[in-house]
Amino acid sequence: MKYVVLLCDGMADLPREDIKGTPMSVANKPNMDKLAKVSRVGLVKTVADNLKPGSDVANLSVLGYDPAIYYSGRSPLEAGSIGIDMKPTDVSFRTNLVTLSDEKNYEDKTMVDYCADDISSEEAAELIKFIDEKLGTEEFRFYNGVSYRHCLIWNHGTTDIGKLTPPHDITGKPIKDHLGANEKGMPLIEMMKKSYALLSDHPVNKKRIERGLRPANSIWFWGEGVRKELTPFKEKYGLSGAMISAVDLLKGIGKFTEMEVINVPGATGYIDTNFDGKAKAAVKALRDGNDLVYIHVEAPDECGHRFEVANKVKSIELIDEKILGTILKEFEGEDIKILICPDHPTPLELKTHTNAPVPFMIYDSTNKVKGVDCFSEEEAKNTGDYVAVGHTLMGEFLA
Repeated sequence: MKYVVLLCDGMADLPREDIKGTPMSVANKPNMDKLAKVSRVGLVKTVADNLKPGSDVANLSVLGYDPAIYYSGRSPLEAGSIGIDMKPTDVSFRTNLVTLSDEKNYEDKTMVDYCADDISSEEAAELIKFIDEKLGTEEFRFYNGVSYRHCLIWNHGTTDIGKLTPPHDITGKPIKDHLGANEKGMPLIEMMKKSYALLSDHPVNKKRIERGLRPANSIWFWGEGVRKELTPFKEKYGLSGAMISAVDLLKGIGKFTEMEVINVPGATGYIDTNFDGKAKAAVKALRDGNDLVYIHVEAPDECGHRFEVANKVKSIELIDEKILGTILKEFEGEDIKILICPDHPTPLELKTHTNAPVPFMIYDSTNKVKGVDCFSEEEAKNTGDYVAVGHTLMGEFLA
């Protein structure tokens, strides 16, 4: 038996009048809907009510790791992917390159774009290197990641710094109500303020503005945490696994669980990602001996954050055609189980995550059951199949 987890980040949504349904319900996804007719379909609560609905908590849950035990912050997982060997005394912070408005006082600015128009990794590397040269010390060091996603390591730091809001939660909103650091966290706020003065006139940003792109004119800290060990996936479930994702967070989870982390050229985390490449990498991982492959696709989530209704629908259709379609064709007639679900909802109307239950589907080629006609939020709810503790779903899938 081979196992595939197709994690469609942020795919779940709320009904919309403009498309007469949710992106899941209106998308042309013949492969998912065909499987849904003979699969177990229901809802799963991936994020407990007392936890923040981030992809970190939610993906740990889907992978079968209880966030209450294994979660210590988002950034340490990303730091592991970048290759940072965190010490027990280190605290890491996700460092976004963002676009802020141009009011004179930093506190009066607005979060224009949490990803600076999806700044390229090459441009970002130059900016983060510059920031480390100007603001880095023995206490604070900056590390380059992918696109707008980077990392700060605070040597002998603290997580008792007050509240730092994820920038994708405040797109289009004034930042003054989201600079909630306490006295211990003020060095972070000061670095954010200094970064605006440093980055605004940087040659990289001047060239971006000339090309009609938004400048990455500030850093923004959030997602703080300390390193925490994860039980290897094979030790936990007796199966070898591979992780395929464009983002450092999932690569970090893969690294810490000792899964094979596969890098796919052209994987961007957006709707222009290399869907075909991910599918081919998944097939190869299974053919090369892995028992399970976890395919994480960020595109629906990014479209949700950006209020791109048509693109969110299109991203689901591309996942269905290019990833799921390829896997079904490749393993036709073979024993295979497939789990398809989002990690959390990213409703277009809200432009951020919620911790509402998400639809899941478990297809077993050796044990087909009566399912539903369409894989959607409403049809999943109507089955009455509800998994209240998200991290138990993996065990049920592999049983």
